[in-house]
Amino acid sequence: MDDLETLRRCLALKDETRTGWQLRGIEDPESVADHSWGVSLLCLFYADRAGVDADRALRMAVLHDLAEAETGDYATRADPNAETVDPDEKERAERAAIATLLEPFDDGELRALWEEYEARETPEAQFVKDADLVDMCLQALQYEREQRYDPDADDHFEAYDDLDEFFATAEPRIRTDVGRELFERTRERYEDAKRDRERTAE
Repeated sequence: MDDLETLRRCLALKDETRTGWQLRGIEDPESVADHSWGVSLLCLFYADRAGVDADRALRMAVLHDLAEAETGDYATRADPNAETVDPDEKERAERAAIATLLEPFDDGELRALWEEYEARETPEAQFVKDADLVDMCLQALQYEREQRYDPDADDHFEAYDDLDEFFATAEPRIRTDVGRELFERTRERYEDAKRDRERTAE
């Protein structure tokens, strides 16, 4: 497959809606490409504060969900009763997809960056993963403030109210000081937004 055809397949990420928001009934939810841009913006703004290589972090952020252009998006669930995809099957599918999508553009460096992100062993990979989680929580804050979902329609989120599950899945995975600070500040504002909505509904 040539470079333009492969690029066209990569750009399918623009139309791949984030599954977690779909399950929650968010009106007009973001795409995976939207999310990847948000993660990249966090890396641009906070990499220096986190003491990591900004260029590596940005490149990793752009690549981190690229495989989902082929595999689709799999939601991480905190609810123990929720249906989830087999993690080994997910890993196999994503490795095959990233190999195909990077093949025309890569001499091995891009695939190495993607593998580094998946391993979560370097400071850059840990920071980018935290940016991934913080972006999700910032998006939850935005959806809460805009009231873009029905808080009573929670068929897929029986163990959690509102958008709480997104914070519940993020919190135990945060590993950096900058990530923790951004997460806590975002959660505080999310809780304030929920209280504002509840007061308005009274």
